[in-house]
Amino acid sequence: MLTKKECVAMLLAGGQGTRLGALTQSVAKPAVPFGGKYRIIDFTLSNTINSGIDTIGVLTQYQPFELNQYIGNGQPWDLDRLNGGAFVLPPYQKAKSGEWYKGTANAIFQNIDFVDRYKAEYVLILSGDHIYRMDYSKMLSYHKSKNADCTIAVLDVSLESASRFGIMNTLNDNSIYEFEEKPKHPKSTKASMGIYIFTWEKLRKYLISDEADKSSHNDFGKNIIPAMLNAKEKLFAYEFEGYWKDVGTISSLWEANMDMLDNDSGLNMNDKDWKIYARNTAEPPHFIGEGAKISNSIITEGCNINGCINNSIIFTGVDVDDGAIVSDSIIMPNAKISAGAVIKHSIVGWNSKAGVDAKIGEEQKAAINGEWKIAVIGPDVVVGDKAVVAAGAMVE
Repeated sequence: MLTKKECVAMLLAGGQGTRLGALTQSVAKPAVPFGGKYRIIDFTLSNTINSGIDTIGVLTQYQPFELNQYIGNGQPWDLDRLNGGAFVLPPYQKAKSGEWYKGTANAIFQNIDFVDRYKAEYVLILSGDHIYRMDYSKMLSYHKSKNADCTIAVLDVSLESASRFGIMNTLNDNSIYEFEEKPKHPKSTKASMGIYIFTWEKLRKYLISDEADKSSHNDFGKNIIPAMLNAKEKLFAYEFEGYWKDVGTISSLWEANMDMLDNDSGLNMNDKDWKIYARNTAEPPHFIGEGAKISNSIITEGCNINGCINNSIIFTGVDVDDGAIVSDSIIMPNAKISAGAVIKHSIVGWNSKAGVDAKIGEEQKAAINGEWKIAVIGPDVVVGDKAVVAAGAMVE
């Protein structure tokens, strides 16, 4: 018999992540490596269990194999439970029909039975492609104190970037009276973080109604939330203060990794009371050669470092040979940087190789219009000896 759960989390992890180019050709965006020993999805999974929510449906779709294999039974996040735990929920064939998830709301609609089986009072909707640390239990307490039908986590953003988000206007009590999805002319800077708590009984009705509307995009921001506002339901904004970054572009992914090397960035990974958990392979300790030079960098297990590393993140199993220079870059698992290669402001994908005296990327002083020109070497790519890869180039 299943135990009743007050709140069930639904983690939307099916994103293709086309703006990450070569890095998401074979894996979904939430499965992309991050920060030396993590995957992007580790942050949301860890936030959930740290918040005391132990039942999570992980909705996968695009390139699901790597993500499914990584999550497994949920053990690294203490989600291997007899009652609750982590459940991978891909689209499936039903008796009469079957279809891909058409939108965020449709994905939850197709899994109504999953939430129902736990008799949940509330459902927490999450995205698997953001880097942040957040206590969802505080947001749930806020939702209950307001007797809300829907609570949306919001972050104050710059007016210049506001048109990239769902933007809301609120009254003094933080009740939402207007919501616009990616407006051309935003009226405020309160941006949706894509984190919602709904009273399940209420949301369930709107999901069914939305599914019956053939003109709907089946999307929370475009359809469900506007419909609830039009019906005068109780919607509130929950203000979040802390580090949060959407890593949907190469530039933002690189920035978030670099933030791990900056003590003033707000991305604190050393909080023993709020650990970010991950599934890690058993590798030997890293080895630093006699001639190696390392400054302000993260070097993970299984690495052999004989070259120069500056302000960079080096993932598991990477070899950096004599005379190689890696600066302001991310070297993903099991890559090899050969002798004399120079890597600057770049991302080198897993299992890739930079040949002898190869030149990848260029040093940059600042982002242009908010974007860095990061050179990207995709997974399983060999860059030949003495080859040159320009800043901002992507090699697949």
